[in-house]
Amino acid sequence: MFFGVAAILLLTLTEQFVDLARFIFHASMSAVAALVMSAGNNIRLIMNKRNLRFYLCVCAVAMAYALTANAQATNRSVQFIVPNNQIQALGIKSVTLQSQIDLIKARFPAEVVASTTARQVVSSPVAGLVAQLLVQQNQEVRPGTPLVRIVSSELGQLQLQLLQATARDKLARQSARREQALFDEGIIPQRRVQEAQAALMEAEAVLNQAKAALRLSGMSAATIQRIAVSSKLQDSITLTATQVGIVTEITVKPGQRIDAATTLLQVTQTDSLRLYIQLPVSENTNWPAGTKVKVLGRDVAARILSVSPIVSSSSQMVQLRAEVEGNTGQIRSGEFVTVELPLAATPGSWDVPLSAVAHDGNQAYVFVRTSQGFEARTVKVVVSAGQLVRVQGSIEAGEQIAVSGVVVLKGAWLNAMESK
Repeated sequence: MFFGVAAILLLTLTEQFVDLARFIFHASMSAVAALVMSAGNNIRLIMNKRNLRFYLCVCAVAMAYALTANAQATNRSVQFIVPNNQIQALGIKSVTLQSQIDLIKARFPAEVVASTTARQVVSSPVAGLVAQLLVQQNQEVRPGTPLVRIVSSELGQLQLQLLQATARDKLARQSARREQALFDEGIIPQRRVQEAQAALMEAEAVLNQAKAALRLSGMSAATIQRIAVSSKLQDSITLTATQVGIVTEITVKPGQRIDAATTLLQVTQTDSLRLYIQLPVSENTNWPAGTKVKVLGRDVAARILSVSPIVSSSSQMVQLRAEVEGNTGQIRSGEFVTVELPLAATPGSWDVPLSAVAHDGNQAYVFVRTSQGFEARTVKVVVSAGQLVRVQGSIEAGEQIAVSGVVVLKGAWLNAMESK
């Protein structure tokens, strides 16, 4: 501004530039383009007079006004007066900036799934016939609850091997005791005692293998022992649950013939759940393992376990896996929910209401309370979620910013800019 005034005073010393100075004085500083065009017309007049010194002075005036107008356009942080009675009448409210942590939370979709360790797939250990289903869909079971009864001819062969192994073991045990008694009396050499003991160990191994085969077929240890003692065979086995859970799936029907390893049903623990959260690739590093997660609208919390290293080619999303902690009764496996992930606060950032931010073009502003009114300060919007927005800028803790009536303040601010 100083350079512009100095240039005008210089030109007015010469009578030939009185008209040009009057023209520049009445030109609008905000319309720089019009000023330059008008100055160009005067420049041509002066060029006609062949006065180089006058031409240079006119160029200096035009440049000075252009720089002044540009400085006013870029300096948007202007204080403007708003009387207290008008603040109350217009419903303008302010809040004090305070240190705020984890107010902004990002929201993402997630699927509730049962933990892989919480699922028990019950399959048939032998080929046979489904004689009876002892549970129903969605029925709660506990360890030892009967699930399904299977009739199989393979059980007869396994039980026969058990009885044969039991008889051999009994005979080998008796022989070993007799040989030991004869050796103690000095009738037989020690070699025969050693051979009898080796035969006993072999018979015990065969017996243990026969019992293991029946256990793998689904027969309980008590039932195996009863068969070995009584020699009474049974033609069916009853499979039981090994954990607390819900019968979530039944894949066979009574009377159906099945092969070994055929899936019969599935029991799932409802108190061991996971969240599979879908994240954009650009944000998968914002939440490391251990970060707390909250399910929106539910009293359910979870903890992040891991982030998948693989990106989905179809959706370009990354899967984040979290374990549900505590209360799991409000969500169910297979349900789709929305989760909230906290955004870590960065130095110099503030979480403010969305209504507190005004925009002029691509630039965001907040209105800071002053002794006489307000001051518009530029801020940068980092992220927004719901009715909150995180901003960075030249604002400090303890200052008050307007959170309502911002539209009115923006109008007053623009008027102050024009008048300045």
